[in-house]
Amino acid sequence: MDLVTPGLGLIFWQALTFIIVLVVLSKVAWKPILNTLKEREETIESALKAADAARSEMQALQANNEKLLQEARIERDRVLREAETTATAIVIEAKDKANEEATRLLENARLAINNEKAAALADIKNYVASLSIEMAEKVLRKELADASAQKSLVEGYLRDMDKKN
Repeated sequence: MDLVTPGLGLIFWQALTFIIVLVVLSKVAWKPILNTLKEREETIESALKAADAARSEMQALQANNEKLLQEARIERDRVLREAETTATAIVIEAKDKANEEATRLLENARLAINNEKAAALADIKNYVASLSIEMAEKVLRKELADASAQKSLVEGYLRDMDKKN
């Protein structure tokens, strides 16, 4: 059992060695390790703060983007309504112009028809007058072929003239 139980001198020297190593480590290695851990902790904390700031900024940018998209949609809808209104106005204006042009063309056609009708009627009247004169001339020639008929016609005209004066 001697092998399993350590001696009091061994325990003393091991404890003394452990305390010396602990003091040396606390002076030499403990401070740099703690400083490194503190720096690491600060780095992690600043990285977390930066991540939170980036997340907040990203949310602000996303909200701004949504706002810009909404404004763009509103502007698009306004432009589309305006374009539709303009198109409707152009169509109505074109219809009005077409109706005015059609009315003007119909009126011009009516005037042309009336002018042609008047000209045709004048031609017919002239033709009828010419035919009437020709017929009267033929009738008068036939009736006035003898001298006594001519003389009685002239005397009738003279009597009518005397009555009028």
